[in-house]
Amino acid sequence: MSKHSNQTPFMQRVTRMFFPRQGKRKPLPSNNKLGPLIGVFTPTILTILGVIMYLRFGWVVGQVGLWKTLLIVILANSLTLITTLCLSAVATNSRVGVGGAYFMISRSLGLEIGGAIGLPLFLSQALSVTLYAFGLAEVLRLIWPAAPLMPSAFLIIILVAALTFRGAGAALRSQVPILALIVLSLLALFLGAIFGDTITASSSPLPFEASGFWTVFAIFFPAVTGIMAGLSLSGDLAEPRRAIPRGTLWAVIIGFAIYLITPFALILGADPTTLRNEPLIWTQISIFGPWLILPGLCGAIFSSAVGSMLGAPRTLQALAMDHLAPKLLAGESEQGKSEPVFGLLITLGLALGAVFLGDLNAVATVVSMFFLSVYGIINLVAALEKLSGNPSWRPRVDVPWGLSLLGALACFAVMMLIHLPASLIAISIEFLLWLFLKRHLRLKARGDVRRDIYQALVRWSLLKLTERPMTARNWRPHILVFVGDIEKRLDLVHYADWFSEERGIITVSELIQGDVLNLDLNLQRRRQHIQQILRREGIHAFGEVNVVQDIERGIVAVAQANGIAGIESNTVILGWPDELERMSAFLKIIRRLKRLNQSLLIGRVKALPTRHEGTKRRIDIWWGGLQRNGDLMLLLAYLLSRNPEWRGSTIRVLSVASNELMQEKTVSFLHKLIPEIRIDAEVRVMVKAKEERIKDIIVEQSSNADLVLLGLATPEEGNEEHYARRLYQLAEGLPSCIFVHNGSLFIGELVTPNDDRLEENGAAESNT
Repeated sequence: MSKHSNQTPFMQRVTRMFFPRQGKRKPLPSNNKLGPLIGVFTPTILTILGVIMYLRFGWVVGQVGLWKTLLIVILANSLTLITTLCLSAVATNSRVGVGGAYFMISRSLGLEIGGAIGLPLFLSQALSVTLYAFGLAEVLRLIWPAAPLMPSAFLIIILVAALTFRGAGAALRSQVPILALIVLSLLALFLGAIFGDTITASSSPLPFEASGFWTVFAIFFPAVTGIMAGLSLSGDLAEPRRAIPRGTLWAVIIGFAIYLITPFALILGADPTTLRNEPLIWTQISIFGPWLILPGLCGAIFSSAVGSMLGAPRTLQALAMDHLAPKLLAGESEQGKSEPVFGLLITLGLALGAVFLGDLNAVATVVSMFFLSVYGIINLVAALEKLSGNPSWRPRVDVPWGLSLLGALACFAVMMLIHLPASLIAISIEFLLWLFLKRHLRLKARGDVRRDIYQALVRWSLLKLTERPMTARNWRPHILVFVGDIEKRLDLVHYADWFSEERGIITVSELIQGDVLNLDLNLQRRRQHIQQILRREGIHAFGEVNVVQDIERGIVAVAQANGIAGIESNTVILGWPDELERMSAFLKIIRRLKRLNQSLLIGRVKALPTRHEGTKRRIDIWWGGLQRNGDLMLLLAYLLSRNPEWRGSTIRVLSVASNELMQEKTVSFLHKLIPEIRIDAEVRVMVKAKEERIKDIIVEQSSNADLVLLGLATPEEGNEEHYARRLYQLAEGLPSCIFVHNGSLFIGELVTPNDDRLEENGAAESNT
């Protein structure tokens, strides 16, 4: 039986990564590329075992004691370990190019989000060089008190830059001796703690104000945030998918182990008072004193500066490759084969310029927040990729989405615990950058996790939607607009958009008659053209191109197939045909659409004229009764009036009665209905004289309206041509008008309340 047979799938993947099966030969790194040891493990472990460990770890133990220190170490390293696993998951799923964290985030969440993170990340890496230089200068002053602070930092930055200009390989190989010095300093500490005497305060301990647990945690946490040192060099690695997870995980695990052991050595070597008050307590506990500790301390700080100096220009290089920075900074190769010289020069200039700021404490805190936000977003990327269910998400390190999400939330929580104002500043800067990139830059579209998330949400929503019954209360206008040429029918499409009022789904279908096999037309390109026009017009709709053998049957077929799982199209809009034969064909499909519970609107509309200041638009609804189209017309008029172009419009409900008794009944009904349905409308019912024609009354009353809504009856079979002639006669002399046939599943219920007191008078006369 395999030794991994009883492990969970998650642990099996992690185990296989650390202990790969034998017999699989991996290609060796090329001469100009780095492997996991030099390229990832060394810079990462040197950043983890840095200045906090040497100068603040003793203070942490002295403040909260041994057991709380161990708890702080476990919590902090657990968060780092989760982030490392998530980072490894992203790295083992796809190619990791130049830019490390920026590359991962931008390929998963989009370039605008990647840019919003990448630009602050570059600045943070560049300023980190200055921060480490100041830290090393402070240590030098402990050895040589007369050493000037700012000139020393200036010189250190130049030395770091000189080393990195030789190339990443040379700079990273120079860190191997520094790693040896750190190992010697740790051995010196442990031996001194075991075999030396416990150092106690020379005088009676002074009272001290104990710091809270989370305050101490916030001070210690930066010690374990070095996992980006190796990731930033992704473009210089021979096999990033293999090197990043192995090098980073080993560095985190070894650093975790060292941080668990070191508190025991410190508590054995000195009492809490001394640990709290002596920043260089390591030099007193260790054998050989400062001779082994100070070289390790200086080497750790110097190597961290080298890592930042290497990482910053590569982040800038990746931004330039994606056209988020000047093209000159991209270097000669998109594969990271050339050293980003211009990026190095810019990083050097920023680091040297920051020296003149003097006190960088505030900047240092914001820099830490940027790094933490990157960690949180990497965790979030892993969680979203897992949740999206994308088949392309097949990482070798498969982290449960709950663990990734927990890591993301923990990162943002730690940001707030460390420094709330700095956290808010960092997040605000990233948000403003995202807003700028989204609105002002035309970024090349790339596949990212956002589409996967949308698809997962749509699937979940559709499944939930099918569990809920459809009622009149839930009805929304999902509109299907048929056009022959969208450019010629834009006015009709605008009305569909206004009727939807951002509440339903609009589909614009260009209907082409012919055989799809013999059609000389690129359907995909035509669909993209329709979508471009819709975007240009500010219409939120979906463009389609449908090829049909016959227009009449094609409209019904497309209408029947349009939509999915509870959000099928329920309203079809057709433009006004110039030919009587085509109008007759439109009228023939009413019965079929009604069987599909779909309403039909036939519109004779014009471009909406400019509204003069102080005037209101007017919508006239001609109320019939027999065909029960009134509720849909009222609802459409209400939705229309909610749009900015129609806001404040006057809605008039007009009707024609055959006698005064019918007039009284219709007025009474409408005066009860209108307040109940909460739509502001004026009511006017006229009595038709014997010699008057309904057409003349409608034209007389509505010739100055901006839109007229009239009912559309279902003509008897074979009588479509005669009815079509009546429609042409009725529309003549009117402004924009739309004939409405309510084929909805909820005829009479779309606006009418369920109230026995309101019962539509069936004797009212149909207008059409």
